[in-house]
Amino acid sequence: MRILFLSDNFPPETNAPANRLYDHAVRWVRAGHEVTVVTCAPNFPEGKVFPGYRNRWHAVEEWDGIRVVRVKSYITSNEGFLKRTLDYVSFMISGFIGGLFQKRPDVIVASSPQFFAAVGGWALAAVRRKPFIFELRDLWPASIVAVGAMEESRTIRLLEKLELFLYRRARRVVAVTHAFKQDLISRGIDGNKIEVVLNGVDLARYAPMTADASLQREHGLEGKFVVGYLGTHGMAHALDKVLEAAERLRDHDSIVFLFVGAGAAKAELESRARAQGLTNVRFVARQPKEAMPGYWSLCDLALIPLRDTPVFESVIPSKMFECMAMGIPVLMSLPDGEATGILRDAGAGVCVPPEDPQAMARAIEALKDDPAQCAALRESGLKAAQAYSRDRQAEKMLAALERAAGVKVTATTGHSPAASDRQ
Repeated sequence: MRILFLSDNFPPETNAPANRLYDHAVRWVRAGHEVTVVTCAPNFPEGKVFPGYRNRWHAVEEWDGIRVVRVKSYITSNEGFLKRTLDYVSFMISGFIGGLFQKRPDVIVASSPQFFAAVGGWALAAVRRKPFIFELRDLWPASIVAVGAMEESRTIRLLEKLELFLYRRARRVVAVTHAFKQDLISRGIDGNKIEVVLNGVDLARYAPMTADASLQREHGLEGKFVVGYLGTHGMAHALDKVLEAAERLRDHDSIVFLFVGAGAAKAELESRARAQGLTNVRFVARQPKEAMPGYWSLCDLALIPLRDTPVFESVIPSKMFECMAMGIPVLMSLPDGEATGILRDAGAGVCVPPEDPQAMARAIEALKDDPAQCAALRESGLKAAQAYSRDRQAEKMLAALERAAGVKVTATTGHSPAASDRQ
């Protein structure tokens, strides 16, 4: 089967959409399928083209058998709705044009967030008369309102109409949470065409490992209880409240907060930490994908925070599965919903109310003082992670593509190579 996938995120970017697409596509290739990804020059989250790349009209490379076609787009940092929308629309157009010149596919997939990429995918599928599959990773534009980037307005209502149009025109919608599926059904979308394929973890890459001693020395973490946030430092993540928790624990010399990543909120967080003299906080720049397990290995506890808004009841942060696979207890601070339910059922962590730095600080201190509980959470997480392997999730999504395309798939996705195996 030939799969053509439009997404404006792909490695070497390291956010959840990029990781999910790579981890699925490499398994589909190993199962004997042809996968072409149309994307742009890597630039997320800083809005700056990565070293070694240029924002060119057309460039082709290969990642483990995946044909990657990079097209030109307007690239900007996260500096407001209008600039970001121009970024999204430019990729919609260039991605559509780039897709016209690829081998005739059996199915065309486009991924949110930002569903302008999905508009390009739908248009491309219509022109090439092929099934269109919408991979739904975010309830956009509802999430724009949720983080305060825009208020309810006529523009938002128009975007919601476009959103529903895409759901209706898609042959299949592949949602990353069950809550997303229920949301679509409640808005009149046929539930029979909605499939749920959760995020997962590459168990070959993320596994228990001894803390990297050189990184411990580099960041002054020897003998510390390390509370780690690794990922995008964005508006949705309530990291200002994490800093408030760090301030409450500033007199606990053995507790250190480690922030690894980049994003729109990072500069302000660093400035605030300096102004408050928080010596118990470390900031590390965004790291390549292959370095992330080493940084996770430094953590005794992983933080997963989000803003206190109902939209995030339906979100399942993918880093939860990486932490479980590495045996790192999770402290989750987001609205009760699907993610908190998974964590509690797995027994892999502790949940506190979102945007509550006092509750977060208390939970961190309690876990630091209770090694037995941390050990129990670690073991439970390791067991639960097996159910969320990328192998299994890639097979489920491939089956959804098969049903949409009417193509019989007989091969299994197999096992993905580690990063060191990449040619």
